[in-house]
Amino acid sequence: MTKTKKKGNFNQLGVLLALVLLCVVLSVVTGGRFLRVNNLMNVLDQTAFNAMLAIGMLLCLITAGIDLSVGANAIFCSCVGGMLVLRGVENSAIILIIMIACGTAVGLVNGLLLTRLHLPHPFVSTLGMKNFLWGAALLVTGSSMVSGFPDGVMWLASTSIGGVKISFILVVILYIIMHVLLTRTSLGRSIFCVGGNPEAARLSGIHSDNVLTFCYTVSGFCAGLAGIITVGRTSICNGADAVNPYDTDAIAACILGGASFMGGKGTMLGTMLGALIIGTLRNGFTLMAASSAIQNMVLGLVIIVAVLIDVTRERLEAKARRLAAK
Repeated sequence: MTKTKKKGNFNQLGVLLALVLLCVVLSVVTGGRFLRVNNLMNVLDQTAFNAMLAIGMLLCLITAGIDLSVGANAIFCSCVGGMLVLRGVENSAIILIIMIACGTAVGLVNGLLLTRLHLPHPFVSTLGMKNFLWGAALLVTGSSMVSGFPDGVMWLASTSIGGVKISFILVVILYIIMHVLLTRTSLGRSIFCVGGNPEAARLSGIHSDNVLTFCYTVSGFCAGLAGIITVGRTSICNGADAVNPYDTDAIAACILGGASFMGGKGTMLGTMLGALIIGTLRNGFTLMAASSAIQNMVLGLVIIVAVLIDVTRERLEAKARRLAAK
């Protein structure tokens, strides 16, 4: 086992211990209500949306980029589905395909803005895309909430197997697929190389623009699936939700799981554990009937701590490299 793998396993173990500790604390605070089977299934259900967004976010972070439009993209896709319902489309397959296609297209555009138009950093372009999609989500639905989706559209997030929603099972399957892609394929190695050492990637003949476009397109694809999940969970679409900070939850999940804003780091397992931490926190707030103000403050602190962990980790590793070079 290499030194890098040992370090990655240690980070994941730390995240797992933090999740277990959080569960113990919430169990005590809520008088055991947190550990009830029904509630634990609710945690998995609530985690599915953020975990789906975090898949694409992790790919972008590994390349030293970011996608601030994932949440708005998911809501936009749900509103596109709502628009089709308003226009009398009843075929679930058509609605699902169009929703996923819209999310993927937005991701592709994000990638092309970065690689073909050479915008300086994806922070700017994806932030602009987030605001564009917010307006587009309101426009396609006439600024109104839409319900009455066909059962086939609702199925993904409303059907359970053994108490576990299909949406979370799909998330787990995609995490396994992406884990294999990142750790067992040349494309996965290229993604890490582009983020960790761009010059080495160039010298080794890696087409960085194609790799980046792929990562942002996958992020858009995952946003489309997340849009389907949110429709199944809430039975409605609402363009006003596009302004919610879903992207920050996805970023926090990745950073808590060991990813870095500097690029070149991150694992699917760590990201899943990070998403479960965020989902567990939100569930705990609901059980404790915490005000939205307290929730926002605590989650804001979690994001700050996640960034602090990332920065501290980078500094320690840089110091270790300097000492090793002497």
